[in-house]
Amino acid sequence: MIPFIVAIDGPAGSGKSSVSKEVARRLGFGYLDTGAAYRALAWASMNDPKLSADNLADPGFAQNFDYSISTNPADYWVSVGETDVTDAIREGKIAESVSKVASIPAVRAFMKAKTRQIVDEAPFEAVVVEGRDITTVVAPDAKIRILLTAREAVRLERRSAELLGANSATVARQVLERDASDSKVVDFMTPAPGVQLVDSSDLNFEQTVQTVIGLIEQGSSKDSND
Repeated sequence: MIPFIVAIDGPAGSGKSSVSKEVARRLGFGYLDTGAAYRALAWASMNDPKLSADNLADPGFAQNFDYSISTNPADYWVSVGETDVTDAIREGKIAESVSKVASIPAVRAFMKAKTRQIVDEAPFEAVVVEGRDITTVVAPDAKIRILLTAREAVRLERRSAELLGANSATVARQVLERDASDSKVVDFMTPAPGVQLVDSSDLNFEQTVQTVIGLIEQGSSKDSND
């Protein structure tokens, strides 16, 4: 049975990871952070010669990338092979290279297929899937699609709090470079048709979580009545 999918998209620092995880926890849903896969691959490219940047253009790189992630929001972990990289992929140095990794066509194709596989195998009837391009490329048929955004200044502040060992100037540069790179591929600040917009600039964490839960409950009710 294919899980009921809630797709949450948004730019870096919009709060989509923390909000999505908490929403999933409260509703008893599974949770998938798709950005973790890109970060894990960036980490692997720094530690495994077989996964160096030069090798990632070849789709065959996937056979050397042993990646797994928990879909349980109450027991979240990320691993590459036998190495737990849950904390390591949040270090500032990973953010430096993740955009380059994510821009490689072979990597994006693999991640799209991997995301769908993980969701299909998740032991939950519903899964909150969050990450860039989720609402338009990876899960365009999701029952509920939300674009979570925030003003640039707010996003920079939030991202600084998320990354380990990174100063504000470095974070600002990384976020703005990521925005510039992604804007060439997708309009990540404007919701696609059928996608609901949530601007969290003036909302605190609890208010944002409640807003998203409200949209899910509204969408679920509408779906059951159709």
